[in-house]
Amino acid sequence: MKKNMGGVDKFLRLVVAAIIIALYLLGKISGTLGIVLLAVAAVLSLVSLIGSCPLYLPFGIDTQTKVKK
Repeated sequence: MKKNMGGVDKFLRLVVAAIIIALYLLGKISGTLGIVLLAVAAVLSLVSLIGSCPLYLPFGIDTQTKVKK
């Protein structure tokens, strides 16, 4: 899969995932909403680690910086 995520994009997704996880562990979010948000956090983390967002592909979005030769 072609990488289409830049460093800032990956970092922001990981920060959002960490905030969601922290809120869940602190008991600020719970129940069905908490479980759904944990699933979202897992997807955000996985996509950040892979470096390729499947939702970017159909729209042609690429946040990766281009290296000029």
